[in-house]
Amino acid sequence: MIAHAQILSADQMRAAEGALMAGGIGVDELMQRAGNGAADYVWRIVGPSRRVTVLTGPGNNGGDGWVIAEAIRRRGGHVVVVPAAEPRTDAARVARSLYSGAVVDSPVDGPVDGDVLVDCLFGTGLTRGLGEADLALLNGLAARHGKRIAVDLPSGVATDTGAALNDGLPDYHLTIALGAWKPAHFLMPAMARMGELRLVDIGCGAVEDAGQVIGRPRFHAPSVDAHKYRRGLLGVVAGAMPGATVLAATAAQGAGAGYVKVLCDSPLTVPVDLVCARADFSDDRIAALLVGPGLGRNAAGHFLLAEALAATRPTVLDADGCHLLSKGMMATIATPHEGELVALEHHFGSHGEDKISRARNLAQASGMVIVAKGPDTIVAAPDGRWAAAPRASSWLSTAGTGDVLAGAIASRLATGAEPFAAACEGVWLHGEAARITPPPFSAGELAKSIAKAYRASLQS
Repeated sequence: MIAHAQILSADQMRAAEGALMAGGIGVDELMQRAGNGAADYVWRIVGPSRRVTVLTGPGNNGGDGWVIAEAIRRRGGHVVVVPAAEPRTDAARVARSLYSGAVVDSPVDGPVDGDVLVDCLFGTGLTRGLGEADLALLNGLAARHGKRIAVDLPSGVATDTGAALNDGLPDYHLTIALGAWKPAHFLMPAMARMGELRLVDIGCGAVEDAGQVIGRPRFHAPSVDAHKYRRGLLGVVAGAMPGATVLAATAAQGAGAGYVKVLCDSPLTVPVDLVCARADFSDDRIAALLVGPGLGRNAAGHFLLAEALAATRPTVLDADGCHLLSKGMMATIATPHEGELVALEHHFGSHGEDKISRARNLAQASGMVIVAKGPDTIVAAPDGRWAAAPRASSWLSTAGTGDVLAGAIASRLATGAEPFAAACEGVWLHGEAARITPPPFSAGELAKSIAKAYRASLQS
């Protein structure tokens, strides 16, 4: 789990810093906290032997860079600062005045090289691309350093959307967030270039309407009087492609539900520990349904979807179900990938400028918890809550892994978990299962690892 789970937009971050200053903490003190905290992470990589170059900009992110450089110098490190511009804020000027090390004004093709580049050119709040000179300076230095560290955010990245504001930006081995996580830390394309993520806590309080990072859930063993129905019966609706159904059901078996039943109208070969029975949506023992994996987009699939949703059980909607949804139909949780997200947006007349706003707006318009899945995954609830998943294994980019995710989420819903919590728990189990499964893995191997991921979260 990534510690300190709050995710703040650029405006929320400014407000959080303003609250600290209103409480008597000066901007110079905040800069020292941020810069020295970041220097601790940098020092773990560089130590006293590696040559460090700190690239600074004109604002407070540049001021953080001056603090980092001085902290490294005091520890006996080899550090030089390359200022892209002189400081233009009072706090950055103070930080500059406290630095006693080497400064080099370098042309793009100048001689400055080293082992580690620390990018403090621009951070939170950037709204336009880097100028030609700044971009050339950044890329020139990046090419001459073996390791690259971004402070707060990589320069040239939009804080709230993760968009790259320039083409050809460098990638990084480590990104050190300051004060709080920002949306860009969990959104593509920015997330792909950030490397490992670390956070420096400067004392920000809880912010209303902030996002959260999805962290390790806490599961407990069943009560001594538990039985399979009390732990939750999940019905997984089979359709035209039963392989996807079996993948989802296998994952669901490992995610907490006490009974997973494949609901099918024709004989189906399933593993010996799965029950396959004719669909009876009127069975009051059903705690939750999963419909969509392998459903098919024909008339039969539409009929099954309508029947399942008419039963008014807590229901997870996935895959083909997202395309077949028609007027008056609504599930509890929907788990769309990009194409399915577009279909749902069209159906509910929703839109947004980035993945977070798209998921949140669709959740509000539809009344469903939305799991907008992909290389970046956002969970949004109709009441405005939202959460982002840490970057997961790229080996998940194989057919069937979405069915595994849907099964894990539906299993959590069947146990009685609140829908937003069920979605977040399923997303975490999916990512953890991918982490512990040796690559390259198939969706079937991933499904079997869900139980191992669940085991890792059991509390004594």
